[in-house]
Amino acid sequence: MFIYTKQYGLGPEEEDSFVRCVSVLGNVADQLYYPCEHIAWAADANILCVDSARWWTLSTAFWGLSLLLGIARSLWLVLTLRRRLRSPVVAFTSRLPRSKRKAMEAQVRSEVLAVLSNLADLANAVHWLPRGVLWAGRFPPWLVGLLGTVSSLLSVYQAVQAGGGEAAATP
Repeated sequence: MFIYTKQYGLGPEEEDSFVRCVSVLGNVADQLYYPCEHIAWAADANILCVDSARWWTLSTAFWGLSLLLGIARSLWLVLTLRRRLRSPVVAFTSRLPRSKRKAMEAQVRSEVLAVLSNLADLANAVHWLPRGVLWAGRFPPWLVGLLGTVSSLLSVYQAVQAGGGEAAATP
C-alpha cells in the first residue's frame, strides 16, 4: 500500500482535480489506518501496554473515511463518464470509436461495482464503531457476514474482469 501511495504521490497524471484530491486524501486515510490497526492488534496481544479500544476505533474511523472517499471518487467518475458518453458533441461530431466507448462503459460498470463493494464495507465499518455512532453494534452476525461476503465477491469479480480484459488484449 505504501508503494502505491508513494507512486501515486499527488496524482500529477490525474486529469480531474476532484479525483486527484479525493484519491490523495484516500491514500492518506489508508496510510493512517494501517499503523492504528497494528497498534490495536499489538495491544490486544499484550505486546504494547495501551488501550486497544481507542486504536480500534481510530483505525475503523480511518477505514470508514477511506471508504467514503472511494465512494465519492467512484460516483464522480461514473457521472463524468456517463456525461461524456451522452455528450451531444460526441454524438453528432466525432463519434467515439467503438473500442473507446466500450472501454468507458466497462469503466462505468467497474466503478458502480466499486461503489457497491465500498457501501457494503462501509456498513460493516460503522457497525464496528463504538455503540451510539449511527448503527454501530446493531447488525446481527449473519448480516455482518453477508455484507463482507458481498463485498469480497464483488472485488473478486472485478479482479477477474480486469484480468480477463488484459488477457484478451494480449496476443
